[in-house]
Amino acid sequence: MKIKLTSVYVDNQDNALRFYTDVLGFAVKADFSNGPFRWLTVTSPDEPDGTELQLALNDNPAAKAYQQAIFKQGQPALMLFTDDVKSDYERIKGRGGSFAMAPTEVTGSTIAQLNDSCGNLIQITQLARW
Repeated sequence: MKIKLTSVYVDNQDNALRFYTDVLGFAVKADFSNGPFRWLTVTSPDEPDGTELQLALNDNPAAKAYQQAIFKQGQPALMLFTDDVKSDYERIKGRGGSFAMAPTEVTGSTIAQLNDSCGNLIQITQLARW
């Protein structure tokens, strides 16, 4: 068994698509509509057949309340891992990403947090090498 798909709620799918592709550098895996419903997923360019991230519209009141509550608490909705958080921080900043936390050493890792401009905080984590 493996994880093939996970979701993050967004308040605007077009803005999310721009952010996750143009700023983070992910690739579109699926983008199609059926009436008002839009199925939109992205993947890492390093693993095009890996786990997909669904950019799900928060049009459900429960989803919207959840998204807003964790954002208000400063909790990331998504955690990404990297081998070089400082390099990714500079690359993403250069593409217009807005960071809530610059790379910061914490126990066992270095983390940075950014606002995806669609209602979420994203944490980028580089695990410490022992």
